[in-house]
Amino acid sequence: MSAVPQKQGFDATETAAQAGRGGHHTAAPETLIERLRMIRQFVSTEANALQSAAKNLGPSAVQAAELTAECQGNIVVTGVGKAGLVGQKLVATLASTGTPAHFLHPTEAVHGDFGRVRSDDLVWAISNSGRSDEVLAIASQLRRQSTGLISITADEDNPLAKTATCKVAYGKQPEACPHGLAPTSSTAAMMAVGDAIALMASQLRRFTATDFRRFHPGGALGRKLDRVEKLMRPLESCRLAKDSVSIRECMVTCSISGRRSGAIMLTNTDNVLTGIFTDSDLARLLESRCEDALDGPIGDKMTIDPHCVSPETMASDAISLLSQLRISELPVVDAMRRPVGMIDITDLIALGEIADSTPSHDPQMRPIVPFKL
Repeated sequence: MSAVPQKQGFDATETAAQAGRGGHHTAAPETLIERLRMIRQFVSTEANALQSAAKNLGPSAVQAAELTAECQGNIVVTGVGKAGLVGQKLVATLASTGTPAHFLHPTEAVHGDFGRVRSDDLVWAISNSGRSDEVLAIASQLRRQSTGLISITADEDNPLAKTATCKVAYGKQPEACPHGLAPTSSTAAMMAVGDAIALMASQLRRFTATDFRRFHPGGALGRKLDRVEKLMRPLESCRLAKDSVSIRECMVTCSISGRRSGAIMLTNTDNVLTGIFTDSDLARLLESRCEDALDGPIGDKMTIDPHCVSPETMASDAISLLSQLRISELPVVDAMRRPVGMIDITDLIALGEIADSTPSHDPQMRPIVPFKL
């Protein structure tokens, strides 16, 4: 027998082993561009699978969401292999959006964990083929022991779907794997469909952002769900002046220690916010050689009636307003429109809550939904 020829870049032993087991070797792309193109194609294949899955969903998906929202117990999610891993992620989605849920491994179920399933629970059984032996072995008992069983499978023509009280099918999707074997597109589709059902159930439960905050108190997400009063600079750390003083006097008297805000909040004699004057406003005056204006009332050059928020506003809404208006500072006022603090974009960048950018204060830009006191 002649030896397998040694080729540059390939191991002859591995090549022979592949030939011996009847495998098909697909040469890896050699250049950066080719490899990047292939990675993009993998992602595109999965993206196309999601589009296809969305089109394949029918009324049963709505029924699944309704049953989930009506469930008085827990959603018990089960699956094996990659579907089981997807199921564990869907448990997290359900729990964080107001639907109590836990995962039941099929093998553990037959060794005592059936006791975790109560009569008021609802089961989600996930399997791309609907023919996983481990899931089929427990499906009938799960249906009898709960209020019902929802199957999430590629099609309805399989044993698991025939056992279910509600059948959700997302369609058979070509895997992104070059060999068409590794669960990729199919797991992406089942995860997206499960997320969608969970979110629809959340809507039916009238789950609010405030409810969501209770389940996400920590980390960056928790901060975004906090109220503005927890992120704003307190009044003693802000620059504040009367709108009747001169710009020059204001620049001298409004210096503060610590991190300096790029805006001065201006008030009338009743301490009501009347305007805002930013470093950008000052720069424009100097660029236009309007030095004489520096000795005039700052109220003549301020932005009148600036956008502002209340301390009770959600931080995420304030961040959206800053981004939408492309401004750097947002006064925080009480019900009488008296300043109580300031949201400054530099603080949010430091917290990682907003991307670094160079917004400008434009008095002509207004929000779609202006803040009303």
